[in-house]
Amino acid sequence: MKIVKKPELLAPAGNLAKLKTALIHGADAVYFGTPEFSLRTRINDFSLDDMAQGIDYAHRLGKKAYVTLNILAHERHLKPLAKQVNLLRKMKADALFISDPGVMRVVRQQWPQAKLSLSTQANCSNSESALFWKQQGFKRLILSRELSLEEIKTIKKKVGKTEIEVFAHGALCSAYSGRCFLSSYFTGRNANLGDCVQPCRWEYEIKPKGHDKALTIGEDSNGTYLLNSQDLCLIERLLEIIAAGVDALKIEGRAKSVYYLANVVGAYRRAIDFIYAGHSQREIKKELAFLKQELLNKLQNRGYTEGFMFADNNLQNYDGNFPDSSWEFCGQVLACKQIDKGFDLRVKVHNTLLASDKVEIIGPAYNKAIMSVKTMRDLDTGQKLTEAHGGGGNQEILIHSKTAWPEFSVLRRFIK
Repeated sequence: MKIVKKPELLAPAGNLAKLKTALIHGADAVYFGTPEFSLRTRINDFSLDDMAQGIDYAHRLGKKAYVTLNILAHERHLKPLAKQVNLLRKMKADALFISDPGVMRVVRQQWPQAKLSLSTQANCSNSESALFWKQQGFKRLILSRELSLEEIKTIKKKVGKTEIEVFAHGALCSAYSGRCFLSSYFTGRNANLGDCVQPCRWEYEIKPKGHDKALTIGEDSNGTYLLNSQDLCLIERLLEIIAAGVDALKIEGRAKSVYYLANVVGAYRRAIDFIYAGHSQREIKKELAFLKQELLNKLQNRGYTEGFMFADNNLQNYDGNFPDSSWEFCGQVLACKQIDKGFDLRVKVHNTLLASDKVEIIGPAYNKAIMSVKTMRDLDTGQKLTEAHGGGGNQEILIHSKTAWPEFSVLRRFIK
């Protein structure tokens, strides 16, 4: 199988800590935006100042920062949008994600030289559509999730040097490329302005016309499952996707945790680098299968599907079964300081951590090791601790380590 140039790996960021975590663990670029113009309104901690810091941080690492302006805009958005585009020009954002032609026009008026990437919300699903957007000056097209690999190959051949980006991992929406109107209809919260209430996970009662009996769809603590999709995971298919000429691989999850980002970004970084390291096809397939099992077993997920790209007929998760994980996220490294006999890791605790625990620590590119927590001290007092807890307290502790681990590494402990 012919391997072409190494694709860019994009990661989501819901705040500055997530942005930095993604970049340190191996993302080539991050994408993010402020709540009012991005398709993440409520779970989004980015201010304009945060965006400026994030863009600068990415550039200092030699990486890229993309800003999402991918809402389907209303008239009230246009004036504040123009102001934000001018600010993004000064911040030197590397590209803007857009789905609305009106937003495109505003951007062109305020920043003619801006690099434009077509958001998946624009539903680009055929070569004629792709050529139309290419003619509008878009340098990258983020294709609909609903395409097969053969369709992606055809589009790439037609658009030539215009870059193609596809989703490789993350949550799937039951609506076509996320164009859902149920949330707005039921609650007035518009999914196409980033404010979806996820009605696909509600409890429903269906009454067929002319029947008194109702078909009741049950709900548990996780929701109902009539419209519930499994999560996308294409890590085992990277050889075929790369060979198709795809320029960028995208991870979904701006609302997800730093733990999710460290694991998923790190696993895909390791996978891509392994493919280009001269290994045999057999070795590559073995490595990719291993990484998929790591993600399946050590992260909370809805089960994995290969989506539409490979004609997977097992998209839905009707019964609500979630693969159990034997591991729990317990902390993130904030700093590493060398001492006489090893290193002190300054750790922000996220869940219970015991001094007797054996933890797995995950560094960049999914480099990981098992470590015994023998010495654990309070950050402020230096007092030895037998246990530490996360939650609202944001407790920070010092853990002794024989080896150095970089900032933003994450820790998990075995719980079963």
